[in-house]
Amino acid sequence: MKKAITTVSLILVIVIAMFFFWKYGFTYSDGFRVGLLQKFSRKGMFFKTYEGEMILSSVRTSNDMAIASEKFLFSVTEKTLALKFNDLQGEYIIVHYREKNGTLPWRGESKYIVDSVRVKTEKTP
Repeated sequence: MKKAITTVSLILVIVIAMFFFWKYGFTYSDGFRVGLLQKFSRKGMFFKTYEGEMILSSVRTSNDMAIASEKFLFSVTEKTLALKFNDLQGEYIIVHYREKNGTLPWRGESKYIVDSVRVKTEKTP
């Protein structure tokens, strides 16, 4: 009987660990987004996290104003990277992100975790 309980407990612990890895550690997708950095802030009640908002525009006018756009909400976990974002507000930037299946309070509010940023130049596609 002890062996059965130990085996079932071990299987249960492994299944729970696999679920937590899939939900919070596994990277579902990753890629790049290009847009206008509209907002970047540090916020949170108990865990202060860095949160950003980009405008992704698919159509622009001749005055370089976005007509058709959507927002891309993201979180930044590294403080050194967050300091770069503070200087880039109002700029067109390219970010690399990793999408997780779930969020953790100390990692940010968004499933999208940004791990690099660079300023978009005219030559950059």
